[in-house]
Amino acid sequence: MAKRQQFQQSIDERRRRTFSEEFKRKKVREIEQKVTTIAQVCREYEVRAVSVGKWLTKFSTNRMKSVRTIVESDSDTRKILDQGQKIAELERIIGQKQLLIDFQAKMMELTEQEYGIDIKKKFEKKPLSGTGSIGNDSVVA
Repeated sequence: MAKRQQFQQSIDERRRRTFSEEFKRKKVREIEQKVTTIAQVCREYEVRAVSVGKWLTKFSTNRMKSVRTIVESDSDTRKILDQGQKIAELERIIGQKQLLIDFQAKMMELTEQEYGIDIKKKFEKKPLSGTGSIGNDSVVA
């Protein structure tokens, strides 16, 4: 049986070596049909993976140049849909709460007008009873 070492070529011989277009197309078809792998072609014919990659780019029927295929698993798609539904639900709840706040503000405004009383809290700096001192140690009685 012949050994691989008997067929090895020198570096200069390999550099000058060219493969026919038909050979390249055949190997690309084999790789696409999962008959062989890129690594196997590289080992068998002592070709760099970069070269086989170029063959694939040039002769492949499945791969388009400059186009990336993104594979998204079902779980990712499901997560995105679930998150979209959750966002929609939260936006609906926020809308309801805003309507309630607007309604309460309008009712307080109408009540203030009707009865002439100030219902809304005013945020003034008044000392609380029993706090002792404010600012420059003055005592509130």
